[in-house]
Amino acid sequence: MSDAAVLNRSASIKEIRTEVVRKSIHMMVVFVPMMAGYNLILTFSALVAGLLLYSYSEFMRMRGVETAFISRVTSAASRSRDKGFVFGPVTLAIGTMMALMLYPEPAAAIAIYALAFGDGFSSLFGKLFGRITIPFTSGKTYAGSSVCLISVFLTTLAISGSVKVAVIIAITATLIEVLPSGDLDNMLIPVGTGLVA
Repeated sequence: MSDAAVLNRSASIKEIRTEVVRKSIHMMVVFVPMMAGYNLILTFSALVAGLLLYSYSEFMRMRGVETAFISRVTSAASRSRDKGFVFGPVTLAIGTMMALMLYPEPAAAIAIYALAFGDGFSSLFGKLFGRITIPFTSGKTYAGSSVCLISVFLTTLAISGSVKVAVIIAITATLIEVLPSGDLDNMLIPVGTGLVA
């Protein structure tokens, strides 16, 4: 194997490892609907506290001061395009809080699960298996978008019990996810799917 091929393979493995770390963090929002069902104010407060703690840690990291745990996780989850402040966790928290504020149950849960599973799995599968990109989407793949559709369909079906509702919401989430919106999809997906739900 040539040196260039070894470097490309090494970069690809690092990119996939980074994506697994990122989306593992991303998918932790699946616990939010259950926590909110137990105590909405406490759940919302925990999201705000996490957002503030993360933001403080990121500002400190940018100044060269590492905070014990958060800076290491942020570094492990940062993509090569992430320069300066990494906004993904901020938009993730805001999108989750928006779903809780704007929509009643079960629409809020559907919106949050679409964010966690639809966006999370689409990115992972797109990186692992995506060979054909969708035009005008900044590199989104048919494989990733297909997995988004399937995962949102299954989670929505499990919550709603309606195939029709699950199909409509899965299509909505997939269309939003495929937009070239960067980290803003963390807000657009839950707001859009929650509105349709």
